[in-house]
Amino acid sequence: RKAYLSLKRFSWENLTLTPIMSTDILSIKDLQAKRENLVYMARSAEVAERYEDMCKIMKLLVQWDGTSLSADERNLLSVAYKNVIGMRRASCRTLKEYKNSDWLDKYKLLVEDELKDICKEILGLLQKTLIPDVKNEIKQCENAEGQKDKEKDLQEALVFYLKMTGDYHRYLAEIFTDDNENVEAAQSTYKAALDIAEEHLIPTHPIRLGLALNFSVCYYEILKDQPKACELAKGAFDAAISKLDSIDEASYKDSTLIMQLLRDNLTLWTTTENNEDDGEDVTNAE
Repeated sequence: RKAYLSLKRFSWENLTLTPIMSTDILSIKDLQAKRENLVYMARSAEVAERYEDMCKIMKLLVQWDGTSLSADERNLLSVAYKNVIGMRRASCRTLKEYKNSDWLDKYKLLVEDELKDICKEILGLLQKTLIPDVKNEIKQCENAEGQKDKEKDLQEALVFYLKMTGDYHRYLAEIFTDDNENVEAAQSTYKAALDIAEEHLIPTHPIRLGLALNFSVCYYEILKDQPKACELAKGAFDAAISKLDSIDEASYKDSTLIMQLLRDNLTLWTTTENNEDDGEDVTNAE
């Protein structure tokens, strides 16, 4: 009912389609029309909370040759896969609380395989298409004059994609605890993203803050390095506080929310260090 009411309020006047199949979109000759329709479909799927459909649509958009994603399109990609993987992560955590049995073990494997397949799909898009493409565009800008603004946007996109890559390796590492490859991949990718972010993004930028938040969570939960997690979170928080007056209005809400999450995690982690607690872990991540 919620999805129906949301769609009822959604404006469809700019899009005319027959009953929707992805091949209908792909058959349109004009590339821009394809992009517009796919983005429109992705937004519609988000309103309807049909996140699996949203992933399929965004995958098609990523795979178009000669196109790169705008900031809004990157966010759609992130929202789609984050919601789909979030359900599987929650299911895996819940099922771990149950006593093992033959049938339950098989069910756990089924859910874990779904999570692994989703992670591999988005990691494939990131590592084979999105990251190489944006790196090539950055090289072109470096060799051209008057491209500083474009290069800045591309560096932001690169940090965004590297952060996503680290996130999905972290999701795999938290479920498949014996797989050190994903632990190492998460740490190295987050580190690469942070190096670029510190050079090209201001301390209050929400992508830089979100990266610091998730990287610190990786240190705390995956690498079991509480001092490093606190150091990273505190450094990001303090750097942002010192530049809070210069934060732009468009990102103020997102930036201050992430700063609050960083502070909450610091409080939790330092309290846990001083007073061991058997309660539920409520560490915050983006």
